[in-house]
Amino acid sequence: MSLRNLLQPLLLFLLLFGCAQRPEDKAKSIAREVLENMGGEKGWNDTRYLAWTFNNQYQVWDKHQNRFRWEQDSLVAIINTDTKDGKVYVEGRELQNPEEKQKLLERAYALWINNSYWLVMPFKLQDEGVTLRYVGEEQTLEGAPADVLEMTFAQVGLTPQNKYKLWVDKEQGLVTQWAFFRSAEDAEPSFTRRWSDYKDYGSIKLASDRSNAQGEFKLTDIAAPAEVPDTVFNSPTPIEKL
Repeated sequence: MSLRNLLQPLLLFLLLFGCAQRPEDKAKSIAREVLENMGGEKGWNDTRYLAWTFNNQYQVWDKHQNRFRWEQDSLVAIINTDTKDGKVYVEGRELQNPEEKQKLLERAYALWINNSYWLVMPFKLQDEGVTLRYVGEEQTLEGAPADVLEMTFAQVGLTPQNKYKLWVDKEQGLVTQWAFFRSAEDAEPSFTRRWSDYKDYGSIKLASDRSNAQGEFKLTDIAAPAEVPDTVFNSPTPIEKL
């Protein structure tokens, strides 16, 4: 038997098994692809301002200066997301009661984490403390083939016990569906929703549709302006949408 014939079974074995990616490595590779398709690391880092309405709450985030403005009706909170310090206004007047102010600042900080995640989660797949695992291939609720990732957390954020399941469309290379598990131990998700209707905002892509069979839900007033006046982070009353 020739050397070529002897090597063929070995080469076939290596091709089928030796080169297979670990689930963690394949997940990381898909996450990098998603990031590139949404504008890349440079596009994300160059994006300074983000504004959007989530669940009747309007917010403006200055990523570079760690400033976050949140408002709902006549209630306004402006915080530093690094120090968690800030000011709270009710009907245009600064709240003076220390305990009430601290409670609302903590609420604004938690809302910054939650509301921004509903907007920019695909950019956070490679954050420190995030564990990704490739689950396999499935179809989305729309019937499109997708690679599925499982996302868990190692003691980061306010709710590290959460788990997510993400569907990455094979053709688009973008997250097009997600499922939320309140606990990583849960067998069934609390909800499964679309992550769709992508559009370009400055140098990045963002999706606005989070609807599912139970009802329509969309993020609105999305903007990524190159400049925002400082008055936005000083106004004690609700501002016009950017």
